[in-house]
Amino acid sequence: MSAPKLQLGWIGLEAAPAELAPSHFGSKASELAGMAALGLPVPPAFVLPTTFCGPILSGDEKAQAVLRSGLAEGVERLEAATGRKFGDARAPLFVSVRSGAEQSMPGMLETVLDVGMNAVSVHGQIRATGNPRLAFDSWRRFIQSYAEVVGGMEIAPFDQALARMIQSEGVAHEGELDPEALERLVAEFLVLAEDAAPPPDPLEQLFGAARAVYLSWNSPRAETYRRLNGLGHLLGTAVAVQTMVFGNAGGASGSGVAFSRDPATGAKALYADFLFDAQGEDVVSGRRTPIDAIRLRDRLPEAAGRLAESAEMLEKARRDMQDIEFTIEDGKLFLLQTRSAKRTPRAALRIAVDLVAEGMIDRAEALRRVAMIDPAEVGETSFVEGAPAVARAIVAAPGVACGRACFTSAQAEEMVRRGEKAVLIRRDTSTEDVAGFAVADGVLTAIGGRTSHAAVVARQMGKVCLVGCAGLTVDADERGATIGGQALRQGDWIALDGTSGDVTLGRRAIAFEIAPESKIILAWRKENAIGSLR
Repeated sequence: MSAPKLQLGWIGLEAAPAELAPSHFGSKASELAGMAALGLPVPPAFVLPTTFCGPILSGDEKAQAVLRSGLAEGVERLEAATGRKFGDARAPLFVSVRSGAEQSMPGMLETVLDVGMNAVSVHGQIRATGNPRLAFDSWRRFIQSYAEVVGGMEIAPFDQALARMIQSEGVAHEGELDPEALERLVAEFLVLAEDAAPPPDPLEQLFGAARAVYLSWNSPRAETYRRLNGLGHLLGTAVAVQTMVFGNAGGASGSGVAFSRDPATGAKALYADFLFDAQGEDVVSGRRTPIDAIRLRDRLPEAAGRLAESAEMLEKARRDMQDIEFTIEDGKLFLLQTRSAKRTPRAALRIAVDLVAEGMIDRAEALRRVAMIDPAEVGETSFVEGAPAVARAIVAAPGVACGRACFTSAQAEEMVRRGEKAVLIRRDTSTEDVAGFAVADGVLTAIGGRTSHAAVVARQMGKVCLVGCAGLTVDADERGATIGGQALRQGDWIALDGTSGDVTLGRRAIAFEIAPESKIILAWRKENAIGSLR
């Protein structure tokens, strides 16, 4: 049997930007190529096609050999474009390895950042940047990511080692660890990882990362997401290998996610979450609570202004609200992804109506986009009577919800099977919780931001979602919590207010009023129906 063919896609590496078909190279790579064609700041990349996912999943040895040669070819082109070399001691190249199916599956597939880090290139980065903290922080991140994604290790040992280092150094969080502490953490991580640690050869690292991203297509969370969203027809994921830009390079750097409109309400305003001195996975993981667009503009006005301009340009080019991942390195903006944004049903209706008013789409297109939504069921929900709040959180998706407290997806599923309503309560949600989101009426987390992968999925499903609840502490055994100084056990009633962010205890009645946008869409549908009878 002959080896499968491997056709690479190029982004920022051609004299004229090429179009990349989403079915072959994934929607993420297709949009990256589109952004590059618009002249937006996109780091150069190459893409491995979706057609290679099947052969890699089947363990085809010939396919793996072809994959190795394709990766070497792609790296050679990146080196020529950037003037850097993989594993170099003076001007090293580092890359990210990202997934991208034909249709977006936010947070369901794997990513590995900082590929190319080793004992030689870490000193090359110090020479090139004069920033030893950046170098050792990136290396310790890479060791952990590689061991988890490629080696299959649990995250807990690394998190525990990091927590011990933070405590021993007497600092508040990892961002305050100095280069010497991070260098010691690298050594500890290498010991923890053992056989799962990244190999010294950067090309072997890259092969392991690319193969692991392909293999993540069959992970339980990815399979569950495809089943829930009717995506069983997709062939597999593509893999994008992109030049790294570093959001963890200091106080004028960071990573974030922005929406060109509010994905919860549909309001026309830039909506962003941003973490200073952080990499992208810090934002979307939900493990830290970020700042918003206003505070970003106050700290980095030039980069924030360019972000707002880019979001508007992309929305006009795509004729739809955009979800944009970005990194700022030493004050310079880079765009890493754009896609049509997941949104609540209420936001979907408002955006459809507003885009017609703005002349971006016509009524027929607006009705097509919201065809699967029943407008009569979309509106304002509120509690019939007031109740004292025990805590307050950040609103990630609006509405109100009341149900019995559940602390795992399995508990939520069992609660709903018994005919009860459930509220899923977590310290921080991960995409592993997608099954719990599907059945729960609401989601509450102790930490995390509005643009974490979990919040994005909750919004798409139309679930009330509150995040970053400082007054919430979830028990280690996932059977209870403390909120506002009061004990909360599995099965207790809890209520979430997605307008105020208030969390209350006890059972509460809910009122409903149809949204103004719902009335407009219903009227348009009625006009269409009458027109079709003439």
